[in-house]
Amino acid sequence: MKVMVVGSGGREYSIGLALKKDPNVTELFFAPGNGATSQLGRNVSYRTYEELAAYAKENGVELTVVGPETALVEGIVDCFRAHGLVIFGASKAAARLEGSKIFMKNFLSRYAIPTARYIETSDVKQANDFIDTLALPIVVKADGLCAGKGVIIAKSYAEAKEAVSDMLSGKSFGDAGRGVVVEEFLDGYELSVFVVCDGKDYKILPAAQDHKRLLDNDEGPNTGGMGAYAPTPLIDATLYKKVEERVVKPTLLGMQQENTPFEGVLFIGLMIVKNEPIVLEYNVRFGDPECEILMPLLKTPASELFYKAATGDLKNLTIEFLDRFAVAVVMASENYPYSSSKPSEILIDQNAHSELEHTHISYAGVSEEDGKLYATGGRVLLCVGVGESIKEARDRAYLLCGQVHFAGKQFRNDIAYQALRQ
Repeated sequence: MKVMVVGSGGREYSIGLALKKDPNVTELFFAPGNGATSQLGRNVSYRTYEELAAYAKENGVELTVVGPETALVEGIVDCFRAHGLVIFGASKAAARLEGSKIFMKNFLSRYAIPTARYIETSDVKQANDFIDTLALPIVVKADGLCAGKGVIIAKSYAEAKEAVSDMLSGKSFGDAGRGVVVEEFLDGYELSVFVVCDGKDYKILPAAQDHKRLLDNDEGPNTGGMGAYAPTPLIDATLYKKVEERVVKPTLLGMQQENTPFEGVLFIGLMIVKNEPIVLEYNVRFGDPECEILMPLLKTPASELFYKAATGDLKNLTIEFLDRFAVAVVMASENYPYSSSKPSEILIDQNAHSELEHTHISYAGVSEEDGKLYATGGRVLLCVGVGESIKEARDRAYLLCGQVHFAGKQFRNDIAYQALRQ
Protein backbone atom coordinates (compact mmCIF):
# COMPACT_ATOMS: atom_id res chain seq x y z
CA MET A 1 0.00 0.00 0.00
CA LYS A 2 1.24 3.49 -0.87
CA VAL A 3 0.51 5.95 1.97
CA MET A 4 0.89 9.73 2.26
CA VAL A 5 1.12 11.66 5.53
CA VAL A 6 0.14 15.33 5.45
CA GLY A 7 2.06 17.59 7.82
CA SER A 8 5.58 18.44 8.92
CA GLY A 9 5.89 17.99 12.69
CA GLY A 10 6.81 15.37 15.24
CA ARG A 11 3.26 14.01 15.09
CA GLU A 12 3.59 13.31 11.37
CA TYR A 13 7.09 11.88 11.80
CA SER A 14 5.80 9.44 14.44
CA ILE A 15 2.87 8.39 12.22
CA GLY A 16 5.38 7.87 9.43
CA LEU A 17 7.62 5.82 11.70
CA ALA A 18 4.69 3.51 12.54
CA LEU A 19 3.81 3.18 8.85
CA LYS A 20 7.45 2.55 7.90
CA LYS A 21 7.46 -0.52 10.17
CA ASP A 22 4.09 -1.68 8.78
CA PRO A 23 4.49 -4.68 6.43
CA ASN A 24 1.44 -3.50 4.44
CA VAL A 25 3.14 -0.24 3.43
CA THR A 26 5.28 -0.34 0.27
CA GLU A 27 5.92 3.38 -0.24
CA LEU A 28 5.62 6.43 1.99
CA PHE A 29 5.14 10.10 1.09
CA PHE A 30 5.18 13.21 3.32
CA ALA A 31 3.51 16.48 2.32
CA PRO A 32 5.50 18.57 2.94
CA GLY A 33 7.40 16.67 5.67
CA ASN A 34 10.48 17.98 7.48
CA GLY A 35 14.25 17.57 7.23
CA ALA A 36 14.12 14.09 8.77
CA THR A 37 11.01 12.57 7.14
CA SER A 38 12.98 12.25 3.90
CA GLN A 39 14.83 9.41 5.69
CA LEU A 40 11.51 7.54 5.97
CA GLY A 41 9.94 8.35 2.61
CA ARG A 42 9.61 10.97 -0.11
CA ASN A 43 8.89 14.60 0.76
CA VAL A 44 6.36 16.28 -1.53
CA SER A 45 6.00 20.05 -1.86
CA TYR A 46 2.63 21.48 -2.90
CA ARG A 47 0.78 24.78 -3.13
CA THR A 48 -2.89 23.75 -3.02
CA TYR A 49 -4.86 20.72 -1.84
CA GLU A 50 -6.09 20.25 -5.41
CA GLU A 51 -2.47 19.99 -6.56
CA LEU A 52 -1.68 17.51 -3.79
CA ALA A 53 -4.76 15.41 -4.59
CA ALA A 54 -3.68 15.27 -8.23
CA TYR A 55 -0.20 14.14 -7.16
CA ALA A 56 -1.69 11.43 -4.94
CA LYS A 57 -3.82 10.17 -7.80
CA GLU A 58 -0.95 10.19 -10.29
CA ASN A 59 1.32 8.28 -7.92
CA GLY A 60 -1.20 5.66 -6.86
CA VAL A 61 -1.49 6.74 -3.23
CA GLU A 62 -4.06 4.42 -1.67
CA LEU A 63 -4.37 6.12 1.73
CA THR A 64 -3.69 9.65 2.97
CA VAL A 65 -3.41 10.40 6.70
CA VAL A 66 -3.85 14.04 7.77
CA GLY A 67 -1.88 15.27 10.78
CA PRO A 68 -2.51 18.99 11.40
CA GLU A 69 -5.76 20.72 12.23
CA THR A 70 -5.34 23.60 9.78
CA ALA A 71 -5.56 21.32 6.74
CA LEU A 72 -8.69 19.67 8.14
CA VAL A 73 -10.41 22.97 8.94
CA GLU A 74 -9.55 24.19 5.44
CA GLY A 75 -11.19 21.16 3.83
CA ILE A 76 -8.42 18.86 2.59
CA VAL A 77 -10.60 15.78 3.27
CA ASP A 78 -13.47 17.11 1.15
CA CYS A 79 -11.03 17.90 -1.66
CA PHE A 80 -9.44 14.44 -1.70
CA ARG A 81 -12.80 12.67 -1.51
CA ALA A 82 -14.05 14.71 -4.45
CA HIS A 83 -11.19 13.09 -6.39
CA GLY A 84 -12.21 9.61 -5.22
CA LEU A 85 -9.22 9.25 -2.88
CA VAL A 86 -9.24 7.46 0.51
CA ILE A 87 -8.25 9.89 3.26
CA PHE A 88 -8.22 9.62 7.05
CA GLY A 89 -9.44 12.77 8.77
CA ALA A 90 -12.44 14.96 9.57
CA SER A 91 -14.46 16.77 6.91
CA LYS A 92 -14.44 20.57 6.87
CA ALA A 93 -17.88 20.65 8.51
CA ALA A 94 -16.92 18.17 11.24
CA ALA A 95 -13.61 19.99 11.85
CA ARG A 96 -15.58 22.93 13.26
CA LEU A 97 -15.39 21.07 16.57
CA GLU A 98 -11.84 22.39 16.73
CA GLY A 99 -11.99 25.26 14.26
CA SER A 100 -14.52 27.21 16.33
CA LYS A 101 -14.56 27.13 20.12
CA ILE A 102 -17.96 28.82 20.00
CA PHE A 103 -19.37 26.05 17.81
CA MET A 104 -17.79 23.44 20.08
CA LYS A 105 -19.16 24.89 23.33
CA ASN A 106 -22.65 25.28 21.86
CA PHE A 107 -22.49 21.71 20.54
CA LEU A 108 -21.66 20.46 24.04
CA SER A 109 -24.60 22.42 25.40
CA ARG A 110 -27.02 21.12 22.73
CA TYR A 111 -26.23 17.49 23.52
CA ALA A 112 -25.90 17.84 27.32
CA ILE A 113 -22.24 16.83 27.32
CA PRO A 114 -20.54 17.94 30.58
CA THR A 115 -18.53 21.16 30.21
CA ALA A 116 -17.63 24.27 32.21
CA ARG A 117 -20.18 27.08 32.61
CA TYR A 118 -19.54 29.61 29.85
CA ILE A 119 -20.65 32.46 27.64
CA GLU A 120 -19.76 32.99 23.96
CA THR A 121 -19.89 36.53 22.69
CA SER A 122 -18.31 39.25 20.60
CA ASP A 123 -19.61 41.97 22.94
CA VAL A 124 -17.12 43.34 25.48
CA LYS A 125 -19.76 44.43 28.01
CA GLN A 126 -21.56 41.08 27.92
CA ALA A 127 -18.24 39.28 28.47
CA ASN A 128 -17.26 41.59 31.32
CA ASP A 129 -20.62 41.20 33.05
CA PHE A 130 -20.19 37.40 32.94
CA ILE A 131 -16.63 37.68 34.21
CA ASP A 132 -17.95 39.47 37.30
CA THR A 133 -20.10 36.41 38.14
CA LEU A 134 -17.17 33.97 38.16
CA ALA A 135 -14.64 32.98 40.80
CA LEU A 136 -10.94 33.37 40.00
CA PRO A 137 -9.08 32.24 37.99
CA ILE A 138 -11.07 32.77 34.77
CA VAL A 139 -10.55 31.16 31.36
CA VAL A 140 -10.74 33.28 28.18
CA LYS A 141 -10.51 31.58 24.77
CA ALA A 142 -10.27 32.96 21.26
CA ASP A 143 -12.82 31.37 18.93
CA GLY A 144 -10.57 30.30 16.06
CA LEU A 145 -7.37 28.33 15.56
CA CYS A 146 -4.37 29.82 17.39
CA ALA A 147 -1.86 26.94 17.20
CA GLY A 148 -2.77 25.85 20.74
CA LYS A 149 -2.07 29.28 22.24
CA GLY A 150 -5.47 30.99 22.19
CA VAL A 151 -6.32 30.31 25.83
CA ILE A 152 -5.68 32.75 28.68
CA ILE A 153 -6.06 31.70 32.32
CA ALA A 154 -6.55 35.03 34.03
CA LYS A 155 -5.66 35.35 37.71
CA SER A 156 -7.53 38.63 38.20
CA TYR A 157 -10.73 40.19 36.91
CA ALA A 158 -8.72 42.97 35.31
CA GLU A 159 -6.53 40.46 33.44
CA ALA A 160 -9.62 38.56 32.19
CA LYS A 161 -11.24 41.74 30.92
CA GLU A 162 -8.01 42.87 29.27
CA ALA A 163 -7.74 39.48 27.52
CA VAL A 164 -11.31 39.84 26.20
CA SER A 165 -10.63 43.37 24.98
CA ASP A 166 -7.37 42.37 23.25
CA MET A 167 -8.99 39.37 21.55
CA LEU A 168 -12.11 41.14 20.33
CA SER A 169 -10.08 44.07 19.00
CA GLY A 170 -7.94 41.67 16.97
CA LYS A 171 -4.82 42.68 18.89
CA SER A 172 -4.07 39.25 20.36
CA PHE A 173 -4.99 36.67 17.73
CA GLY A 174 -6.29 38.60 14.72
CA ASP A 175 -9.52 37.28 13.24
CA ALA A 176 -9.29 34.12 15.38
CA GLY A 177 -10.22 36.26 18.40
CA ARG A 178 -13.16 38.16 16.92
CA GLY A 179 -15.41 35.96 19.04
CA VAL A 180 -14.54 34.75 22.54
CA VAL A 181 -15.56 32.11 25.03
CA VAL A 182 -15.34 33.02 28.71
CA GLU A 183 -15.72 30.12 31.11
CA GLU A 184 -15.30 29.06 34.69
CA PHE A 185 -11.99 27.51 35.72
CA LEU A 186 -12.19 23.83 36.66
CA ASP A 187 -9.96 22.52 39.43
CA GLY A 188 -8.85 18.95 38.75
CA TYR A 189 -6.36 17.16 36.53
CA GLU A 190 -6.25 16.99 32.75
CA LEU A 191 -6.40 13.91 30.55
CA SER A 192 -6.24 13.42 26.79
CA VAL A 193 -8.50 10.73 25.36
CA PHE A 194 -8.24 9.89 21.65
CA VAL A 195 -11.00 8.15 19.73
CA VAL A 196 -10.55 6.86 16.18
CA CYS A 197 -13.92 7.19 14.43
CA ASP A 198 -15.45 6.22 11.08
CA GLY A 199 -18.63 8.29 11.40
CA LYS A 200 -20.54 5.66 13.33
CA ASP A 201 -18.18 3.19 15.03
CA TYR A 202 -15.16 4.06 17.15
CA LYS A 203 -12.10 2.74 18.96
CA ILE A 204 -10.94 4.41 22.19
CA LEU A 205 -7.15 4.56 22.53
CA PRO A 206 -5.19 4.48 25.82
CA ALA A 207 -5.52 7.76 27.72
CA ALA A 208 -2.48 10.02 27.81
CA GLN A 209 -1.37 13.02 29.83
CA ASP A 210 0.29 16.02 28.24
CA HIS A 211 2.52 18.61 29.99
CA LYS A 212 1.69 22.04 28.56
CA ARG A 213 3.82 24.39 30.66
CA LEU A 214 7.37 25.20 29.60
CA LEU A 215 9.08 24.59 32.94
CA ASP A 216 9.26 21.93 35.65
CA ASN A 217 6.46 21.82 38.24
CA ASP A 218 4.03 23.12 35.59
CA GLU A 219 5.45 26.63 35.74
CA GLY A 220 6.11 29.11 32.95
CA PRO A 221 4.01 29.88 29.85
CA ASN A 222 1.74 27.47 28.01
CA THR A 223 3.32 25.76 25.01
CA GLY A 224 2.23 23.33 22.32
CA GLY A 225 3.30 20.59 24.76
CA MET A 226 6.63 19.75 26.42
CA GLY A 227 6.12 16.01 26.86
CA ALA A 228 3.56 13.28 27.48
CA TYR A 229 3.13 9.71 28.63
CA ALA A 230 0.64 6.87 28.13
CA PRO A 231 -1.21 4.98 29.30
CA THR A 232 -1.89 7.00 32.42
CA PRO A 233 -2.88 5.41 35.75
CA LEU A 234 -5.03 8.49 36.43
CA ILE A 235 -7.93 6.78 34.67
CA ASP A 236 -9.56 3.44 35.51
CA ALA A 237 -12.28 1.26 33.96
CA THR A 238 -15.05 3.20 35.73
CA LEU A 239 -13.81 6.55 34.44
CA TYR A 240 -13.28 5.17 30.92
CA LYS A 241 -16.92 4.05 30.96
CA LYS A 242 -18.10 7.49 32.05
CA VAL A 243 -16.12 9.09 29.23
CA GLU A 244 -17.56 6.65 26.72
CA GLU A 245 -21.19 7.00 27.84
CA ARG A 246 -21.28 10.71 28.66
CA VAL A 247 -18.91 12.09 26.03
CA VAL A 248 -17.96 9.76 23.16
CA LYS A 249 -21.37 8.30 22.32
CA PRO A 250 -23.39 11.54 22.52
CA THR A 251 -20.71 13.37 20.51
CA LEU A 252 -20.78 10.91 17.62
CA LEU A 253 -24.58 10.70 17.72
CA GLY A 254 -24.85 14.50 17.78
CA MET A 255 -22.55 14.85 14.78
CA GLN A 256 -24.67 12.31 12.89
CA GLN A 257 -27.83 14.22 13.76
CA GLU A 258 -26.25 17.41 12.41
CA ASN A 259 -25.43 15.60 9.14
CA THR A 260 -21.70 16.00 9.76
CA PRO A 261 -20.65 12.47 10.84
CA PHE A 262 -17.30 12.54 12.56
CA GLU A 263 -14.50 10.60 10.91
CA GLY A 264 -10.83 10.65 11.87
CA VAL A 265 -9.38 11.28 15.33
CA LEU A 266 -11.52 12.89 18.01
CA PHE A 267 -9.16 14.27 20.64
CA ILE A 268 -11.09 14.94 23.85
CA GLY A 269 -9.37 17.25 26.31
CA LEU A 270 -10.84 16.41 29.71
CA MET A 271 -10.65 17.88 33.18
CA ILE A 272 -11.34 15.26 35.83
CA VAL A 273 -13.12 16.88 38.77
CA LYS A 274 -13.94 14.58 41.70
CA ASN A 275 -13.69 11.59 39.32
CA GLU A 276 -16.17 13.13 36.88
CA PRO A 277 -15.12 13.88 33.27
CA ILE A 278 -15.72 17.45 32.09
CA VAL A 279 -14.92 18.39 28.47
CA LEU A 280 -12.45 21.25 28.13
CA GLU A 281 -12.11 21.07 24.36
CA TYR A 282 -12.29 18.93 21.26
CA ASN A 283 -9.54 18.65 18.70
CA VAL A 284 -10.04 16.83 15.44
CA ARG A 285 -6.58 15.23 15.08
CA PHE A 286 -3.94 13.50 17.12
CA GLY A 287 -2.36 15.65 19.81
CA ASP A 288 1.29 16.54 19.61
CA PRO A 289 3.15 15.22 21.69
CA GLU A 290 0.56 12.54 22.56
CA CYS A 291 0.73 10.99 19.08
CA GLU A 292 4.43 10.33 19.57
CA ILE A 293 3.72 8.01 22.51
CA LEU A 294 0.58 6.32 21.17
CA MET A 295 2.13 5.26 17.85
CA PRO A 296 4.95 3.14 19.39
CA LEU A 297 2.39 1.39 21.62
CA LEU A 298 0.12 0.47 18.69
CA LYS A 299 0.37 -3.28 17.97
CA THR A 300 -2.25 -3.31 15.20
CA PRO A 301 -0.72 -2.26 11.86
CA ALA A 302 -1.22 1.49 11.59
CA SER A 303 -2.33 1.26 7.95
CA GLU A 304 -5.19 -1.08 8.91
CA LEU A 305 -6.44 1.26 11.63
CA PHE A 306 -6.35 4.33 9.40
CA TYR A 307 -7.72 2.60 6.29
CA LYS A 308 -10.64 0.92 8.02
CA ALA A 309 -11.57 4.19 9.74
CA ALA A 310 -11.36 6.06 6.43
CA THR A 311 -13.59 3.51 4.67
CA GLY A 312 -16.25 3.08 7.39
CA ASP A 313 -15.12 -0.39 8.42
CA LEU A 314 -13.90 0.00 12.02
CA LYS A 315 -16.43 -2.55 13.24
CA ASN A 316 -14.31 -5.23 11.55
CA LEU A 317 -11.08 -4.24 13.27
CA THR A 318 -9.73 -5.60 16.54
CA ILE A 319 -7.33 -2.96 17.82
CA GLU A 320 -4.41 -4.05 20.00
CA PHE A 321 -1.77 -2.16 21.96
CA LEU A 322 1.47 -3.38 23.52
CA ASP A 323 1.36 -3.97 27.26
CA ARG A 324 3.93 -1.23 27.73
CA PHE A 325 4.26 2.44 28.67
CA ALA A 326 5.75 5.25 26.60
CA VAL A 327 7.16 8.61 27.65
CA ALA A 328 8.14 11.44 25.30
CA VAL A 329 10.27 14.45 26.29
CA VAL A 330 10.22 17.46 23.98
CA MET A 331 13.52 19.17 23.26
CA ALA A 332 12.87 22.78 22.34
CA SER A 333 15.02 25.57 20.95
CA GLU A 334 16.62 28.19 23.18
CA ASN A 335 14.03 30.96 22.78
CA TYR A 336 10.88 28.78 22.62
CA PRO A 337 8.03 29.75 22.98
CA TYR A 338 8.88 33.45 22.89
CA SER A 339 10.75 33.84 19.61
CA SER A 340 12.70 31.95 16.97
CA SER A 341 16.24 30.76 17.59
CA LYS A 342 19.33 30.53 15.39
CA PRO A 343 19.62 27.24 13.47
CA SER A 344 21.90 24.79 15.23
CA GLU A 345 23.35 21.47 14.08
CA ILE A 346 21.95 18.43 15.93
CA LEU A 347 24.60 16.01 17.18
CA ILE A 348 23.79 12.59 18.62
CA ASP A 349 26.23 10.53 20.67
CA GLN A 350 26.74 7.01 19.40
CA ASN A 351 27.41 5.53 22.85
CA ALA A 352 26.28 1.89 22.98
CA HIS A 353 23.81 1.31 25.80
CA SER A 354 21.33 -1.56 26.00
CA GLU A 355 18.58 0.71 27.35
CA LEU A 356 18.76 2.86 24.20
CA GLU A 357 17.37 -0.07 22.18
CA HIS A 358 13.98 0.84 23.66
CA THR A 359 14.16 4.50 22.60
CA HIS A 360 13.86 6.56 19.44
CA ILE A 361 13.73 10.17 18.28
CA SER A 362 10.71 11.75 16.61
CA TYR A 363 11.90 14.78 14.66
CA ALA A 364 9.79 17.93 14.40
CA GLY A 365 11.27 21.39 13.82
CA VAL A 366 14.30 20.30 11.81
CA SER A 367 15.78 20.98 8.39
CA GLU A 368 18.37 19.06 6.41
CA GLU A 369 21.43 20.46 4.67
CA ASP A 370 24.31 18.48 3.20
CA GLY A 371 23.25 15.38 5.07
CA LYS A 372 23.16 17.14 8.45
CA LEU A 373 20.08 17.92 10.56
CA TYR A 374 19.61 21.39 12.03
CA ALA A 375 17.28 22.59 14.78
CA THR A 376 15.17 25.26 13.08
CA GLY A 377 11.78 25.12 14.80
CA GLY A 378 10.45 25.80 18.29
CA ARG A 379 9.86 22.21 19.33
CA VAL A 380 12.81 20.50 17.66
CA LEU A 381 12.45 16.81 18.47
CA LEU A 382 11.13 14.33 21.01
CA CYS A 383 13.07 11.67 22.88
CA VAL A 384 10.77 8.67 23.33
CA GLY A 385 11.29 5.78 25.73
CA VAL A 386 9.21 2.59 26.01
CA GLY A 387 9.22 0.31 29.05
CA GLU A 388 7.30 -2.09 31.23
CA SER A 389 6.60 0.68 33.73
CA ILE A 390 6.22 4.45 33.47
CA LYS A 391 9.44 4.88 35.44
CA GLU A 392 11.38 2.59 33.10
CA ALA A 393 10.02 4.39 30.03
CA ARG A 394 10.75 7.77 31.62
CA ASP A 395 14.32 6.81 32.55
CA ARG A 396 14.98 5.56 29.01
CA ALA A 397 13.59 8.75 27.45
CA TYR A 398 15.84 10.91 29.64
CA LEU A 399 18.83 8.68 28.91
CA LEU A 400 18.29 9.45 25.24
CA CYS A 401 17.97 13.17 26.04
CA GLY A 402 21.53 13.00 27.34
CA GLN A 403 22.71 11.72 23.95
CA VAL A 404 21.22 14.58 21.90
CA HIS A 405 22.92 17.96 21.57
CA PHE A 406 22.24 21.30 19.88
CA ALA A 407 22.95 24.84 20.97
CA GLY A 408 20.43 26.21 23.46
CA LYS A 409 18.44 22.98 23.88
CA GLN A 410 15.89 23.05 26.68
CA PHE A 411 13.56 20.41 28.08
CA ARG A 412 11.58 19.61 31.20
CA ASN A 413 13.02 17.17 33.72
CA ASP A 414 9.75 16.02 35.29
CA ILE A 415 7.61 14.51 32.53
CA ALA A 416 5.16 11.95 34.01
CA TYR A 417 5.67 13.28 37.55
CA GLN A 418 1.96 13.10 38.39
CA ALA A 419 1.84 9.38 37.61
CA LEU A 420 5.10 8.60 39.40
CA ARG A 421 4.01 10.18 42.66
CA GLN A 422 0.81 8.12 42.81
